[in-house]
Amino acid sequence: MAALCPSCHKPAGPRPGNKSAPFCSPRCRQVDLGRWLGEEYRVPDRPLDAEPEQPRPASAPAQDEDGR
Repeated sequence: MAALCPSCHKPAGPRPGNKSAPFCSPRCRQVDLGRWLGEEYRVPDRPLDAEPEQPRPASAPAQDEDGR
């Protein structure tokens, strides 16, 4: 059984026979890319159940990666 295309949900063949895998066609690949570029898909920057970051007081100096 072939996997389903994440864009249109039609059967999508595996590589090497399908150069657009896991999509069924180059068009579906482009549609997915457009969704990422249009920010319809987003990767969370922190877990949803995590505590929100506390803002640093304005008087505290910024530290570089070495802690200086």
